[in-house]
Amino acid sequence: MQTSQKPLEKLNIFSFRGVPMRTFHLTWLAFFFCFFGWFGIAPLMKVIKDDLGLTKEQIGNTIIASVAATVVARILIGRLCDSWGPRKTYSALLALSAIPVMTVGLVHTYEAFLLFRLAIGVIGASFVITQYHTSVMFDQKIVGTANAVAGGWGNLGGGITNMVMPLIFAAFVGFGFVPASAWRLAMIVPGVILLVLAVLYYRYTKDTPAGNFDELAQQRGTSPKAKGTLALAAKDPRTWVLFLAYGACFGIEITFDNIAALYFSENFGTTLTTAGLLAGTFGFMNLFARALGGILADKVGNRYGMKGKGYLLALLLALEGTGIALFAQTGHLAAAVVAMLGFAMFLKMANGVTYAIVPFINRKAIGSVSGIVGAGGNVGAVLAGFLFKSSTISYSQAFLYIGLAVAAIAALVAVMSFEKVRVEEPEVAVA
Repeated sequence: MQTSQKPLEKLNIFSFRGVPMRTFHLTWLAFFFCFFGWFGIAPLMKVIKDDLGLTKEQIGNTIIASVAATVVARILIGRLCDSWGPRKTYSALLALSAIPVMTVGLVHTYEAFLLFRLAIGVIGASFVITQYHTSVMFDQKIVGTANAVAGGWGNLGGGITNMVMPLIFAAFVGFGFVPASAWRLAMIVPGVILLVLAVLYYRYTKDTPAGNFDELAQQRGTSPKAKGTLALAAKDPRTWVLFLAYGACFGIEITFDNIAALYFSENFGTTLTTAGLLAGTFGFMNLFARALGGILADKVGNRYGMKGKGYLLALLLALEGTGIALFAQTGHLAAAVVAMLGFAMFLKMANGVTYAIVPFINRKAIGSVSGIVGAGGNVGAVLAGFLFKSSTISYSQAFLYIGLAVAAIAALVAVMSFEKVRVEEPEVAVA
């Protein structure tokens, strides 16, 4: 058994020593590759559309399916982190999710494809474990930065997926496979990676800096597992405001990850590879933008408290909504890319600020709060998906409506007080 450690007060991203830093790197890396399984299909949708003969409405349904299952999964996974521990939870999720990712190529009908997209969507719950694990591994003075960097580098997978999956597809075509077979074979690659990561995560991480839940129970005679955390998180109105806020930022991010390549391809006539690269630049900004939001939130929080963090989040959401509305009005490719990069910056910073607030809602129910707020991101994506599946609303109109909705949520965040309140502590289970 490893020596007990404490949460780190400093994030040294070049360090791999100790339980907290090893967990930090494994959790963002696992989340990064979860995007390959979750959205690996998105940049290949042009080929899949032709192969399966999908309509615009059917494509919209698959987009909704890819994020709908994650809503329930994130809430359940958050509760499991509090009770079962993040190490076992993440390992199991990676292993189970790899199955539909590797076998989605077996489908030949719209109905089967829809069911597989629904099953694959469960992997999106990986984000909750990532944020939970970094929240317990780092001190409160730096937790916003740690969460944002881990989440941002993980979200980077959404952009890299758009760039890399068309290349993997092209490689299989180069080996002599027809496109209808190449996209199916391409999806096996991320599935195998997820299986490898499941083993690595189980072997090389711990639930907390002090050790695993089971180990701590043996040492102390009691368990850190908490009961009643989900109800506790759900009773706090701040949880639900953050639920809406995350729907307005991360919800729109994963919607854009799903639709961007197809949007650029159909609206501006770009090739599949070019569309993937343009969509990839949106996700690539996670390399720094989400981290910047977390760093700024920590600095604002240290000086102005939770009220300052709340105002910062409201401002970023307002700027994001304005940027999306402008993107919707662009008719030229270059202008669309510039507008996209603009709203992407504010959106991803808002992601980071949201989860710089989450760990302070209730330290005893971090997993449950994180799960509910994370589910909000997917609820936002589901609602946005209905706009994109409509036969009477163009993609440009859908983006305009989304921009207005984000601005409205920004106003709600601005009037919400995120200051600490006295809350009932959850029951602690005895091992």
